[in-house]
Amino acid sequence: MDRSVAIDVSHISKSYDRHVAVADISFQVHNGEVFGLLGPNGAGKSTTLRTLITLLTPSSGSATVLGYDTVKDADAVRRLIGYVPQERAIDRFLTGREHLELLAALYHLSDAEATKRISELLKLVELEAHADRPAKTYSGGMKRKLDIACGLLPDPKILFLDEPTLGLDVQSRLRIWDYVRMLKARGMTVVMTTNYLDEADQLCDRLAIIDSGKIKTMGSPMELKVGLGGDIVSLTLKETSRIPALESALKGLPAIKSVRATPTGLDIRVESPEKALPAILDAANRMDCRLEFIKYNRPRLDDVFIAHTGRAITDSVSDGETA
Repeated sequence: MDRSVAIDVSHISKSYDRHVAVADISFQVHNGEVFGLLGPNGAGKSTTLRTLITLLTPSSGSATVLGYDTVKDADAVRRLIGYVPQERAIDRFLTGREHLELLAALYHLSDAEATKRISELLKLVELEAHADRPAKTYSGGMKRKLDIACGLLPDPKILFLDEPTLGLDVQSRLRIWDYVRMLKARGMTVVMTTNYLDEADQLCDRLAIIDSGKIKTMGSPMELKVGLGGDIVSLTLKETSRIPALESALKGLPAIKSVRATPTGLDIRVESPEKALPAILDAANRMDCRLEFIKYNRPRLDDVFIAHTGRAITDSVSDGETA
């Protein structure tokens, strides 16, 4: 077994009745990296994650976690992992400390070990001052910190995070990002699902873009953006009714690789801005399209998603799965 590989997924599929949630996906996660499953609701991210943590049995294929098969060696896998679910499993009347004490009992930790771990984790997630308050008094960000502390209580080798910042305000999201970076710095392997492009871009060493139960592409955020090729010229039109006409006029022009309509204009992927911009301006002039703004940028992760799935991540609709 390759000791650098923490998780090895081989041709996993999962179906519910006639619905195929995950279709023949394969990937590896390396020790010490943050690996992301990026996709919209219903893409198959959570089904994949729940298969890896032994909550689901695959319809076909196999997966190993630190060398243990997720079906045949499920108990061994569970002893090595921590899990922070998307749905918060918090009793509003228990205090933060009581949540951790209850979990410590379920994990059969000794009193001394439980006391030590709980003290360390409350400090880690900055809940020491709030540890003895009922969870119903916690903000959304504080509840998510408590979730992470619960996931870390068994001192796992691998931590699974299902949509770790879903529904949080910007400040709370940034704090959770800091904790994920800190865990990576400590050498922990982290597997996370997300439908936030910026989150995947900022946190993941590598990621798999998953859509309709299939992996569309995989690599580091930088590799995926560079591999897309071309830069993006974004136009904002004063009259949005002219967008379809200009889109048609630009498609197929030399130096233009693709054109996509947006609510306010067009995103145009070009081989070279210097060569494409005169052609773009000439076409806009001929079509009597008045431009309000022109913006140029390198490819972004949302451009990668669109290129590989044919639509923006926000355009996707859930189909039988929460994430």
